[in-house]
Amino acid sequence: MGHIASSLINTMLSVFAVAGFVLLLGCKSMPTLEQQEQLVQGENLVLDQITSRAVVNAWGGPPFYHSEFAYFFVMPDLSVIPRIRVAAGEVPKGWRGGIHAGEGVYFAYPDRGWLLVFLDERLVYREKLQPDELGALTNGWAYEARFKTRVEEVSRP
Repeated sequence: MGHIASSLINTMLSVFAVAGFVLLLGCKSMPTLEQQEQLVQGENLVLDQITSRAVVNAWGGPPFYHSEFAYFFVMPDLSVIPRIRVAAGEVPKGWRGGIHAGEGVYFAYPDRGWLLVFLDERLVYREKLQPDELGALTNGWAYEARFKTRVEEVSRP
């Protein structure tokens, strides 16, 4: 009986040790705000490691800002692609069915050529675009804004 209990305890300890190691590997610590700002200034836009505040502190407020409840395609590598960046009726290449939804915050910096998308204050999508592509996107936002009610409006960064 003592041998069975000892084996059971050793097995449980092994399982807990493996689970703890996996959890430790899975936890990513967020860089400090100063470190994030340095990343932004160097255009090293690391997903899930940069906040909207760091971008605003480093580059100033976005010339074009948009916020909406949005759907995101979750890719196999767990990156996300906003639905608005995929043609209507299409899905991104390699997508396997994951969807995430939330309040997407979009910053467009035409002078730098960047579209940045945040979910829960973290950068989840970035795309380098040509000025005409960013212009078309921001014109669409301006058109949509004409139809928003005051209830739908949120504060700008």
